[in-house]
Amino acid sequence: MSQDLTYEQALEKLDEQLKRLEDGDLSLDDALNAVDQARAYHKICTERLEAARKRIEVRAESEEPPA
Repeated sequence: MSQDLTYEQALEKLDEQLKRLEDGDLSLDDALNAVDQARAYHKICTERLEAARKRIEVRAESEEPPA
């Protein structure tokens, strides 16, 4: 797994892990591994969204006319 994934790539990987868990055909160890991977992909998604939110806020602040 790489921190270089885009938001969309990480979201797709997260979805894959969740589908594996939903299928219920995993051993306990495999299910725990899928949960760990899902958490890591969720973290990447959250980080990408937070970074985008900050960029939007900075742009909005810089475009505001002076008071």
